Amino acid sequence: MAPRTARLEAEPLCAPKTGELLVRTSWSAISRGTERLIYAGLTDPTHRERMRSPMQVGDFPFPVKYGYCSVGRVVAGDDALTGRDVFALHPHQDHFIVPASMAMLVPEGVPARRATLAANMETALNALWDSGAGAGDRIAVVGAGLIGLLITYLAARLPGADVTALDPNPTRGPLVESFGARFMACPGRIAEADVVFHTSATSEGLEAALACCGTEASLVEVSWYGDEAVTVGLGGPFHCKRLRLISSQVGALPPARRPRWTHRRRLAKALDLLRDDRLDALITGEVAFADLPAALGGILDGGAADVATVVRYPS
Repeated sequence: MAPRTARLEAEPLCAPKTGELLVRTSWSAISRGTERLIYAGLTDPTHRERMRSPMQVGDFPFPVKYGYCSVGRVVAGDDALTGRDVFALHPHQDHFIVPASMAMLVPEGVPARRATLAANMETALNALWDSGAGAGDRIAVVGAGLIGLLITYLAARLPGADVTALDPNPTRGPLVESFGARFMACPGRIAEADVVFHTSATSEGLEAALACCGTEASLVEVSWYGDEAVTVGLGGPFHCKRLRLISSQVGALPPARRPRWTHRRRLAKALDLLRDDRLDALITGEVAFADLPAALGGILDGGAADVATVVRYPS
């Protein structure tokens, strides 16, 4: 296979073994930032092991079966779970077998379609932990894509927090404001933020994020750039303001939480945080599984109003 090429392939599934579940997929979500890099082809071998998804098949660059946001109904493997919806870090596939230990029950009150956002909510939650943001803080989020919007949603729930999301796309405004935050479409200075999150994966966005920082503020870099070079000025205000630049990556728990939290506990909390009906507005597109290969390029390139796209499977 070559860059920007996708196809559906059939593969046999055996009956689940002890400790495994057979799941019929209802929905999966396309992680636009990560899957765009996979679709384009990873050119730097140093990234390839880090970019593997838990149930990936094949090796980078191609051919590879990729994805990590699947929700489906258990049809065999555990009588107690049969008929229940589970979330799994599994590639796009209409039926799959997964170890029961890698499947997480979808909580009551969280529709299966919305539950596909669990992996993204995990990333947002981890970023908030990494930032150290607290009640009453002035918080800026630069980049109102899916991750930026979820960070905005969580940050706005902090008591007394003053949260602003910055993005040049004005269609993000109503979403940001529905979460109780302020929206700015034009790049500009947000007065002396205590904590700034950057999620746009652009050098321009990172520059804007630096400009939002108050003295000794924390800037949390959540973007993943893959093979792309990043240019940013670290003179002037960066040094005189003694800014702190923090890398946040969902593959590792923040050190302060590792003694008590596991990845499974964090995923369970991310699913629980999806109980809010307002989060349905983040899913702006659907595509049938059979149509996914032809549609994938357009989905990953994205339109102005696109936030998250989910894949719909036959019932």
